[in-house]
Amino acid sequence: MMTVETGRAAAVLPWVATVARLALGTVWVVAGVLKIGDPAASVRAVRAYQLLPEPVVQIVGAGLPAAELVLGVLLITGLGVRVGAVLSALLLAAFVVGIAAAWARGLRIDCGCFGSGGELGPGQEPSYGPELARDAGLLALAGLLTWWPRSRFAVDGWLLGTNAQERR
Repeated sequence: MMTVETGRAAAVLPWVATVARLALGTVWVVAGVLKIGDPAASVRAVRAYQLLPEPVVQIVGAGLPAAELVLGVLLITGLGVRVGAVLSALLLAAFVVGIAAAWARGLRIDCGCFGSGGELGPGQEPSYGPELARDAGLLALAGLLTWWPRSRFAVDGWLLGTNAQERR
C-alpha cells in the first residue's frame, strides 16, 4: 500500500536526482574543459600529490580531463546514470584520499581540480578544508545517484521507454 510519504518521495526523488545529475555533470564538464587544453598542467597537478609512480602520473594526468568530460556528458544527458554515478564516486573518493594525504603530509599544493595545480608559490596557502568539503558534497550527490539514478529528462528513461516514477 502506498502511503502519502511514499507518494511524495516518489514524486520528489526524480526531481532531486535530476538536480544532482545536472550539478555533478556540470562540475565534471567544467573541470575537464579547464584542463583538457593543457595536459602538461594536468600531469603536473597529479605529480604534485607524490602518490603515484611517474609512468602512472603521466597516464592519469593525461587521461583525467577526458574522463571528467565523458562522465559529465553522460550525467548531463542522463545516459548510464548509475554507472556514471558509481564512477564519479570512485573518482571523487580518490580525490578525497589524495587531498587528505597531501594535507596530512604537509604538502603545499593546489589540488588542480579546475586547471593548473601543482606546488603553490611563496605566500600562497593551500585550501584543503574547502576542497575536501566540496568533494564530500559531490560524493554525496554521486551516492544519491547511485541509489536513485532515475531522473527527469534523462536518456536512460527514453531508451528504456519507462516513466521515471515507474522505475526503481
